[in-house]
Amino acid sequence: NSSQVTEFILLGLSDKRELQVLYFTFFFLAYAMVLLGNLLIIVTVRSDPKLSSPMYFLLCHLSFIDICCTSITSPRLLVDLLFQRKSIAFEACVAQLFFLHFAGASEMFLLTVMAYDRYAAICKPLHYTALMNRQVCWVLVSACWAGGFLHSIVQTLLTIQLPFCGPNKIDNFFCDVTPVIRLACTDVYVTEWLMASNSGFISLLCFLVLVTSYTFILVTIRVRFTEGHWKALSTCGSHVLVVTLFFVPCIFIYLWPFSPSPSDKHICVIYTVICPVMNPLIYTLRNNEVKASMWKLWKSCR
Repeated sequence: NSSQVTEFILLGLSDKRELQVLYFTFFFLAYAMVLLGNLLIIVTVRSDPKLSSPMYFLLCHLSFIDICCTSITSPRLLVDLLFQRKSIAFEACVAQLFFLHFAGASEMFLLTVMAYDRYAAICKPLHYTALMNRQVCWVLVSACWAGGFLHSIVQTLLTIQLPFCGPNKIDNFFCDVTPVIRLACTDVYVTEWLMASNSGFISLLCFLVLVTSYTFILVTIRVRFTEGHWKALSTCGSHVLVVTLFFVPCIFIYLWPFSPSPSDKHICVIYTVICPVMNPLIYTLRNNEVKASMWKLWKSCR
């Protein structure tokens, strides 16, 4: 295209040095927790044969995607917090945008698959082994990655076909479609609606599917009061918390036409940093099987 901009300037979360030091400490600790917590989950699930059910298979992939999501934004953010000038090359910005939406959309689809897994386990227990065997799990996970790639390539193509010839300051701490296309030197009304219908529709559709599946689960548990169902409800409760933290900000940011808001970049922190931190905490502290396997792994490594 006719772009003349070779780099963008990321304005970050704040230009005050005191806050930047505070942010650096917070995001460094959060990133370390994401890496250590999710890697621990992956190693635990892969090393314990007892954790071979579809739920833990999907959890293992969720941990991997969380590592990918936060690694796309957090290292760059940590480096930028150490320097006054926060610039990123045009090509690097497009690459960050592509991989962020690739991993983010894949996680949306995977969370939806995990909700289906809980629905099959609780509402269709007699057919569960047929509905969610290992082969089906691989097909569903592959479909999640394929869907994420298709979504991301559409977003990226819509972005790079725009001309950028003037302003180059992005009011965020990473490159995303919403702040980037505002800098285009052309009318982006149609592009905004296309992107909103893409990202926003996917977020809303997945969220509605999740709400529907959990509604069926609650209705089923209300009828059958058994210990196993209450244990499953506890697992679903943790899942609902993660889903709410992840989907609500995404729907808020992407569903309607883009209008600049100072709070957008702070809302982005929720699904790029907070959610990946919450996943290992929720799935370990509220799951006795995972905690027992981690303790067993710890004793074997001593």
